[in-house]
Amino acid sequence: MGAYDLSLNDGVRDESAVPMGVDARSTYRIVNGTRLHVVEAGGESDPLVVLLHGFPEFWYGWRKQIGPLVEAGYRVLVPDQRGYNRSEKPTAVSAYRGSELSRDIVDLIESDDRNEASVVGHDWGGIVAWDLALRFPDTVERLAIVNAPHPTAYRRQLLANPEQLRRSWYAVLFQLPWLPERVCRYDDYRLLERSLRNLAAPETFTDDELARYRRAWDRDGALTGMLNWYRAATRYPPNPPTDRVDAPTLVVWGEDDAALVPALAVDSADYCVDGRLELLSGTSHWVPHEEPTRLTELLLEHFADG
Repeated sequence: MGAYDLSLNDGVRDESAVPMGVDARSTYRIVNGTRLHVVEAGGESDPLVVLLHGFPEFWYGWRKQIGPLVEAGYRVLVPDQRGYNRSEKPTAVSAYRGSELSRDIVDLIESDDRNEASVVGHDWGGIVAWDLALRFPDTVERLAIVNAPHPTAYRRQLLANPEQLRRSWYAVLFQLPWLPERVCRYDDYRLLERSLRNLAAPETFTDDELARYRRAWDRDGALTGMLNWYRAATRYPPNPPTDRVDAPTLVVWGEDDAALVPALAVDSADYCVDGRLELLSGTSHWVPHEEPTRLTELLLEHFADG
């Protein structure tokens, strides 16, 4: 598929693209007192799906899923989450607490005149999706998680599994002030580029795609905003009212994830009252990029089960 640039309401050209033929708009919405950039597509009366990106991405990470979901009859909202790309970047670490991130999505859904939506999250977007389903269960019609651990499962693995602790070394580094920003910015964002290119299957991320990511990382305040997600998680540990997920849940997991041990996939699915686990062998953490067609098929199957 080809691609085109979206025009923003403020008259600035968006340097990112969605598949040709998709009637998508780049908009801004005030949610939870924060201005979020949101890409929206699909009919206003169609069932709503919200796609949540992780670190170090932005809405663009879901571009391969937007078109097929719209073609299947869904309305899609894909925000740049707070701290990322074109969205507002609060300066206080406390602004990135899990409860604030979840409230963003509650308000985003309400801003579309809805009470609930199917929510899909990858990486940190999955962490937000878990918290949303636990903290605001009436908001989540169906849940889909891609390589993101349930908070209780992750905490238990950190305490009991030295291998997971070893794999989480970077999260410890990110707790430091200013130094992580300098390290991430060094040599034209080489560390962040490697987190995408070197941990994924060869040729998963093209030079053009990585250039788009660099532009997102280079926006004023973006690096600190992105890293503050990690800082807030340590300073303000998640405290949802329950650890059982009631919404029908699909957990999709690339088994070759370099940051998360495979046991987390099984442990996470066990916290779901109605859960389905799909393990993808030979696939890394970057499932939406390496297996976009398979992931979309699984999402459509999951949504149709309702």
